Amino acid sequence: AAANASAPAGFVLLGFSARPALEPALLALVAGFYGVSLAGNAVIALVCCADPRLHTPMYFFLANLSLLDVTFTTSIVPQLLAHLCGRRKTISYAGCAAQFYISHWLGATECVLLAVMSYDRYAAVCRPLRCAALMHPPLCVGLACLAWLGGLTTSLVGSTLTLLLPLCGNNRIDHFFCEMPLIPQLACVDTSLNELEMYVASFVFVVLPLGLILVSYGHIARAVLRMRSAEGRRKAFNTCSSHVAVVTLFYGSIIFMYLRPAKSGSHEQGKFVALFYTVVTPALNPLIYTLRNKDVKGALGRLALGACGTTRTLARE
Repeated sequence: AAANASAPAGFVLLGFSARPALEPALLALVAGFYGVSLAGNAVIALVCCADPRLHTPMYFFLANLSLLDVTFTTSIVPQLLAHLCGRRKTISYAGCAAQFYISHWLGATECVLLAVMSYDRYAAVCRPLRCAALMHPPLCVGLACLAWLGGLTTSLVGSTLTLLLPLCGNNRIDHFFCEMPLIPQLACVDTSLNELEMYVASFVFVVLPLGLILVSYGHIARAVLRMRSAEGRRKAFNTCSSHVAVVTLFYGSIIFMYLRPAKSGSHEQGKFVALFYTVVTPALNPLIYTLRNKDVKGALGRLALGACGTTRTLARE
């Protein structure tokens, strides 16, 4: 009750206010990438659901990733656009809490989902004859639920512990959204328990999934090196390249964000890295899967032809 009593009515998100000359350019860039992200991920999810040829584990998980990206970026970008448009940089306590829970939930979910997708790629390349048995539909649904519910659980625990901290009137957050490590810095009590929970959650939802991804691709690399035909190697490369690119973008941003040396200007630099993984990466993911994937391009073509045929039929009637 004391913690709630000390909670501020709202927060000030300083964002990029230290560089006001950059805000118009950032507004245009963020709005552009957000539009691409919404359209691209919506198309990917629609194609994966509508085309029976894409009713496979790989595209089932890709549809989940697209839904996750749309939700994650929407939890942050509209507020950011409003702040870049005007002078008011405030967010209500409830809005900050919602942003905090959702971004924490979806960030953890994506870590697990990318690990699950790497196991699916391992099954496709290293166990092609048993892939259908290994990645049967009930297991795929179960793994997807594990990713979403696991992320939700760590968010409910970690975010609740953080938001119960008494802030003693501190309400200025030097970022453009309510991110996990920043709220405890406003607290006026010992935050050791929160730090311990954060370390445990980071190990379970970041380090372990990354370890599983590396192990999966270690087996894939060994299997590819054993292949005698160039065609087999090319096919294996095409099977994994899009996922590798997405994993590199996602984990590269996280590693750079949280393992960079603490020095003057590093926090300001961190805002631009956060801008990359919250705005740019969700827009690039559907482009990576579309441009590097013949199945998705073929499905898009069939969907477009079907839409044109329907339009012509309606016009004749």
